[in-house]
Amino acid sequence: MRVLRLVYGDPRAADELAARLTERQAAGLDPLPAEPGDLAPETLRAHCREVRALPEGTRLVLLLAAADQYPVATHAFLRAVAAARLDTRLLDAAEAAGIAYATAGGVGFRDAWTRIAAYETAAPADRRDAHRLLARVLHGSAETPRRSWHRGAGALGPSARLAAELTAAADRARADGDQALSGALAERAAVLCTDPGERSRLLAHAAADAWRRGDGDRSRTLAARTDADALTGILALRTGHAGEAFDALLAGAARAAGARPAPGDRPPGRSGTTASSLVPSVASRESGEGAGSATAAPVVHFLARAAEAAVYTGDLRRCREATVVAAQSGIDPPGVLGGIAAAVDGRYEDARDLLEATAGRCGPGGDPTLLLHAGIAALMLGDHTRAATATVRAAAAARARGVTAAVSQAMEFRVYADFWTGRPRAAEAAALDALRQAYATGQDNGACHLQAALAMFAALTGDEELCRERAAAARSYALAHALGLPAALAQWALAFLDLGSGRFAAAAARLRALAASGPGHGHRAIRHLATPHYVEAAVRTGETRVARAAHADYDRWARAVDSADDLALSARCRALLTPGADAVEHYRTALRLHAEGTRAFERARTELLFGSALRRLRRRTEARDRLHSALEAFESFGAPHCAESARAELRALGAPAAPTRGDRRPTADLTAQQLLVARMAADGATNREIAARLALSPRTIDHHLRGVFTRLGIRSRIELVRLLADADDG
Repeated sequence: MRVLRLVYGDPRAADELAARLTERQAAGLDPLPAEPGDLAPETLRAHCREVRALPEGTRLVLLLAAADQYPVATHAFLRAVAAARLDTRLLDAAEAAGIAYATAGGVGFRDAWTRIAAYETAAPADRRDAHRLLARVLHGSAETPRRSWHRGAGALGPSARLAAELTAAADRARADGDQALSGALAERAAVLCTDPGERSRLLAHAAADAWRRGDGDRSRTLAARTDADALTGILALRTGHAGEAFDALLAGAARAAGARPAPGDRPPGRSGTTASSLVPSVASRESGEGAGSATAAPVVHFLARAAEAAVYTGDLRRCREATVVAAQSGIDPPGVLGGIAAAVDGRYEDARDLLEATAGRCGPGGDPTLLLHAGIAALMLGDHTRAATATVRAAAAARARGVTAAVSQAMEFRVYADFWTGRPRAAEAAALDALRQAYATGQDNGACHLQAALAMFAALTGDEELCRERAAAARSYALAHALGLPAALAQWALAFLDLGSGRFAAAAARLRALAASGPGHGHRAIRHLATPHYVEAAVRTGETRVARAAHADYDRWARAVDSADDLALSARCRALLTPGADAVEHYRTALRLHAEGTRAFERARTELLFGSALRRLRRRTEARDRLHSALEAFESFGAPHCAESARAELRALGAPAAPTRGDRRPTADLTAQQLLVARMAADGATNREIAARLALSPRTIDHHLRGVFTRLGIRSRIELVRLLADADDG
């Protein structure tokens, strides 16, 4: 997806670029090429040959149009033509060749590669002349940044005066929220700058601009040319080695803390700005947690991101190191940092209070980072309603501030809340959308996390092939990048698939392995969340000793945070570990607590287990009621494996399963993934095209379509088009 975006949607250029990637680039370890000539040289050379075949005058007009459009759109072509008294009839040759055409606003190019070729084929002196001409006709005050851009592009060599002008213009564009313009201006200012330190600072500004607008590859390329280690850490958090990200961010926080002035001192001016304090000054809108002074903001920002790195790696113990830096800086640990550190130390009541304070900062219109941490804290507390609210608001705030990169990260954690509260289809659809956005913006670590979440959704719907493919993709990437969170989530998905399919020994083995996996391979929070499933699998296989120990710790946390859902699951575990009729009251307690919580799917599983226990105790009437309730819930969730377990229990009772309601649309039986594939196929996309868009293999898409045809009772794509059209009309 990133390859296709980089080459302006040209499939042939995408194939050319993909074939030229190094192993590290293909694995996401190094950024993809950023310069046009490095993307697809054969494609560019072919377009350049076409342009060179045009008359010289035509090429000059096309050069002026190309310089006016990219990388900064200045809309000054017609004014420049009038000022230079150029003959626009020269465009006739380009139009006859199908290369470009006249429009009301100037010139339209056949495609992006033609525009690049029109610029690249020109002599350097002609390019400078074109930029100077465009600069002369940009007079309005609102056009100052674009005029500065052309003045800088028309410069013969380094110029401190022009660099300062471009820097001021970049600051103005950045304040206006135009990251594309501010980044281009900062990059040009760096080219003209004569001071190495200032050049590094400008490139770091440009890298931050590229990151916020969603161009992760460009950001990483620019960051590599700076001495801003902390900026590199922020990028590594989303697209590199998460362990290295923590180290860089913690070092940045310590450096920023050591550079803080004494009370009453003025903050350092631009010439004194260090690389470690650069990213927060550029991205301060992402971190508004109270710090008391502008100079504390860098420390807060880096520590908040370090906490996120610890969450992704699963090395939560390292949060202690970050709290030490916070204490040395005289600030409270930001976001979830303090709560995680307390939980790791076993201080569950303190952890609860700290996480509750963080989760409470989820009001509308807040800072994206603060809202993201509020969502993570709410998830840790088992408050899924507040988690959903905080993460949705985080994504909305990121969009409003133009921080494209933060949107998919917020949605990564939103899917947990949707999944457990009985909205798996909505969660799957949102995760697929976030996955595409994460890949498009170069956030491969976030994409890995979403792949693992999608593996869990596939386990829920009983799609074994898709679950295994998603989980394998997530674990392969996660283990190479020390991402313990998605690695553990993918392992849990496979265990849940085994559990739903009745492979209890396999489920128990996977969850035991998860419990034994260290940072980068496992995750304490996922191990905690999976405890009820482990207890169920262990009881089924007679391995109750370790299950009792796992339940004891789970119960202690549940009582500390006083979460109705966690207390309900703890009561269910106690029921599973209690033999005979004594388990009944524990099941009743679990269902009473479930009624106060939000985890609708787990309530249905509790009813299934309770109904099974009642059947064995020969309490047939109540067993039947519980099993019918569980069956109805599983059918509404689209969880066929669990539904079949409920039907099997009803058959063992000699009771018929409730018939499926006949008033639903045929597409209601499809998973969100299947419905998306079906709609793409109905729109005419090939299996390979669908696979590329969904980050799956063509074989998996074929499997999905066969499943769609089976569930809908059709045999061809023509029938699929008609059925979907009828469903939409209905």
